[in-house]
Order: sequence, then structure tokens, then C-alpha cells
Amino acid sequence: MPREAPYLEVADSLRARVLAGEWSVGERLPSRAQLAEEYGVGRNVTQRAMDRLIVEGLLEGRAGSGTYVRKPRERMRMVRSRHREQRGHSPFRADMKERGSDGTWESHSVARTPAPPHIAERLAIQPGDLCVLTRYEFLAGGQPVQLSTSWEPMSITDGTPIILPEMGPLAGKGVVERMRSIGVAIDTAVEVPRPARATQEQANLLGISLGDLVLEIERTYLDTDGRPVETADIIVPDARWEVAYEFGIERE
Repeated sequence: MPREAPYLEVADSLRARVLAGEWSVGERLPSRAQLAEEYGVGRNVTQRAMDRLIVEGLLEGRAGSGTYVRKPRERMRMVRSRHREQRGHSPFRADMKERGSDGTWESHSVARTPAPPHIAERLAIQPGDLCVLTRYEFLAGGQPVQLSTSWEPMSITDGTPIILPEMGPLAGKGVVERMRSIGVAIDTAVEVPRPARATQEQANLLGISLGDLVLEIERTYLDTDGRPVETADIIVPDARWEVAYEFGIERE
């Protein structure tokens, strides 16, 4: 079996030492030169190892001072509930507001995108049918917190003011309110959560490492006739969020 890259072995060792309490929160680690000598590797190896632990949130670098053990990041709870769509406008913005943060996002839409087979199946359309594809990067306090890739059939929105989700009079209002404006009433959201590992693109956008654990949520909105009107893949970094599902219990 091939050995890991030297910097990964050093990162694993340093991580274990930090978690064991060899250095406490706020304490400065030895310099990369000292660690390089201790581990018998080059300084670039210890630098890459420390950079990895900085990305993971275990360490933090302070310009001109060194590298320190970072205070653990708070792992926030994201509640997914039937009520989240009834709070007005964007569910994400409402979630962030409840936590005292400014929820924003960046997006890019491409119209007339043929649906690949797996998306067509989720939307109950034919492969190749035209959709609007929108990619989102969601931010809280300017920091990336989740990603989403959304597909909407153009057979539903073509020729309407809401064809592009983030343009027009209802930009940023969310799928439910946008669809309601053209007479499409959404009453069901189906979500399928799956654990996954971050791709390089996802890691770059979320500020995490390649292969880090993420939760991939496959969400599909359906109207009152059971017709799928939008489907999306939502990527949530596990190190920052735990996802909880809230279910209402009907009284007899």
C-alpha cells in the first residue's frame, strides 16, 4: 500500500497532538522550522501540513506572529421544516436572520440548458428538455456556508417574468413565492439527504478540504397536482452544520 504524502502524515500527527491537548486553545505552536527538524522533513512539508489544519479550522495563522490553536468553530444547527417556506421570501435568509447573521448569496443562471437523464427523471420530463440551471453560493457574514444547484423546467416558466430566479420583480423571493406569482401552488417538498465527500470544486467554494464530509440534500418541489416544478442539490459542510428535520404532529 502506498504511503501518504509526507505533509498528510505530519498533519495527522499534529492534529492528534492538538486534540490530545499538547497545545491549548490560543497557544502558539513551534515554528515550522522547529517542527521540520522534529519530523525530519523540509519546511515546505510542515507548512503544507499546518495550512491543511488551518483550512480545517483547527489552527489559525497570525501575520508576523505564528500559528496558534484556534478556538473550535461553532457547529450550527440548520432546521429543515415545512414551516421554513412560510416565513416569507428566502428560507435561507430567514434561517440566517434567526441566527443574527446577514444571509446573502451569489448566483449564475443559464437558460435553455438540456436536462441530463437523472435530472429529467427527478422533474418527470424527458432527457434533453430545456431547463433553467442556476448555481448558488450562499454566504453568512460574508463566509460561504452552503452551495446549491437548481433546475427548473422552462415548460413552466418560459415567457413569464420569473424565468430567471435572480432577475425580474421576484428576484430572491424563493421558489415557492415565485411560482405562486404565475399560478403554480407548491405544497410539497421532498428531501433526500445523503452523506458525501467534497469535490475539489466544492472544497474551493466552501473553504474546506478535498474529501471533507458534506451532506448532499436532493430537494424537489411539487405542486398541488404532484408535478415536480424544481429540483436542487444542496451541499452543506458537515464541520459547520448539523441538519435537523422538524415534523409537525397532527392532533386528532
